[in-house]
Amino acid sequence: MTSPATPTRSDAVRNRDLLVSAAREILAEQGLDAPMSAVAKRAGVGQGTLYRHFPDRLTLATAVLEENVRDIEQIAARPDATLADVLGVVTWQMIRSTAFIGIVRISGEETSQDLADRVRTAVDGLPTETHGTDDIMLAIAMVSGAVHGPTPEAREATACRAWGLLGIEIGPVTPAR
Repeated sequence: MTSPATPTRSDAVRNRDLLVSAAREILAEQGLDAPMSAVAKRAGVGQGTLYRHFPDRLTLATAVLEENVRDIEQIAARPDATLADVLGVVTWQMIRSTAFIGIVRISGEETSQDLADRVRTAVDGLPTETHGTDDIMLAIAMVSGAVHGPTPEAREATACRAWGLLGIEIGPVTPAR
């Protein structure tokens, strides 16, 4: 006889959410070399709690990327979603999470491919008259490579300029709502 799966305690779920949120902020502010202790401190939990949920920096950063992809999927699944709306959210994520652009490259081929496939699937269902899904995915990669600057505002200006040069309209650069 098998026992039912043990549900995750609500405090564990809350702590995990706090850690992912803190990681998003700390890694965006300080980059991938930020101390893990800073993430735990910002989340208001002990380092033991951090390492129970995320044994290493890569696992933690991947959790943030997973959340980013879920946001993209949710926006794309809305009945009134447009490609411009989704690209606005993608751009917001790029400019505030520049540290995470590099993590995709080091997180392993399987994880990177899974995340890219999920974004591709989300984009593929959106109406567009001028660009195919492969073109949009290439454009996302190109713009993410161009995003740099000392402040989020500078990175946003660069990203919007890059989209404009590619002839692709994006919606408001905002987080998923």
